[in-house]
Amino acid sequence: MKIVDARVIVTCPGRNLVTLKIDTDEGIYGIGDATLNGRELAVVAYLEEHVAPALIGRDPSSIEDIWQFFYRGAYWRRGPVTMSAIGAVDMALWDIMGKAAGMPLYKLLGGKSRERVMVYGHATGHDIEGCLEEVARHVEQGYRAVRVQCGIPGIASTYGVAKKAGERYEPADSSLPSENVWSTSKYLNHVPKLFQAVRERFGDDLHVLHDVHHRLTPIEAARLGKEVEPWHLFWLEDCVPAENQGAFRLIRQHTTTPLAVGEVFNSIHDCRELIESQSIDYIRATLTHAGGITHVRRIAALAELYHVRTGFHGPTDLSPVCMGAALHFDTWVPNFGIQEHMPHSEEIEEVFPHAYRFEDGHFTPGETPGHGVDIDETLAAKYPYKRASLPVNRLEDGTLWHW
Repeated sequence: MKIVDARVIVTCPGRNLVTLKIDTDEGIYGIGDATLNGRELAVVAYLEEHVAPALIGRDPSSIEDIWQFFYRGAYWRRGPVTMSAIGAVDMALWDIMGKAAGMPLYKLLGGKSRERVMVYGHATGHDIEGCLEEVARHVEQGYRAVRVQCGIPGIASTYGVAKKAGERYEPADSSLPSENVWSTSKYLNHVPKLFQAVRERFGDDLHVLHDVHHRLTPIEAARLGKEVEPWHLFWLEDCVPAENQGAFRLIRQHTTTPLAVGEVFNSIHDCRELIESQSIDYIRATLTHAGGITHVRRIAALAELYHVRTGFHGPTDLSPVCMGAALHFDTWVPNFGIQEHMPHSEEIEEVFPHAYRFEDGHFTPGETPGHGVDIDETLAAKYPYKRASLPVNRLEDGTLWHW
């Protein structure tokens, strides 16, 4: 079997998604997710100019060699653009091999470690009561775990919170970056009240998660982790930027609240120190942004040695292709923790028909050979690219938040 074509498909059925489709001379094809929210066209150019031409004529079963070729051969290694491109290639190759073998992806990886995959949903509200209503809606839908985010009094717009009640939250909110106002003191004083309210209404059995979105210093994060201990969070996510991996050691010294990080990571080197020092409890690197299945399973294997579990990033700025592949990975990986889930729109699900299924707060990946997700290219063509950007934060005095 040889690769005869590799094409990039960009579609925007409500949000921009980038797909790599690799065709072989035996009529078997595979697809991979190459979406990098807010920088989609950078990955498109990288794939079209530097990756796709070098795939032609290769044996698609040489997954490891192809991964090494594009990682080491580029010389300029790592980075979100490069690793998202490699991730798309790798995902598509595993899809091809699953189809060629007539096996679902999880069987190629080593078989099931569990029968179903627990996921968490997103509940947001402009105030605590609005957030509680969204939590209740998720519980009614069957979720056993919910990420809770609410607006902060005195702050007009809070990243991570939907603009209108009941509206789908989308990270990219305008064609050019919008600017939100942020107050650390107001946030730290308010957000513990949210967790108290959730526990009082929903009890102790619901898994409660929270995302700080990298907006605290280490000592501020330590304070927050310590203050929320009575409400037993499943995790506190991205409490500080992780470029300084040692910062998590300080946080760990002050709190027993579980810590999660990694959605912006793109290699094992971004999290090696965090894992080996046991400074985190969950690693959140994605198959798309961290170089695909081949590389992320190395991260998971390292994490297993240090009692760190997976908790993959999975919002709507990753396509159903990544979600499908991730669910197969989750089904196999021994040190699974939880999987993020934000439901895609009906339009996206029509463009990307898939085998995975949600029931009672869990997903099953399906038994379709490969990762079980396809793309309707005719329908995808009806939704042209529209530029979208992630917002930035400024402090109340106008300073660009830079921690």
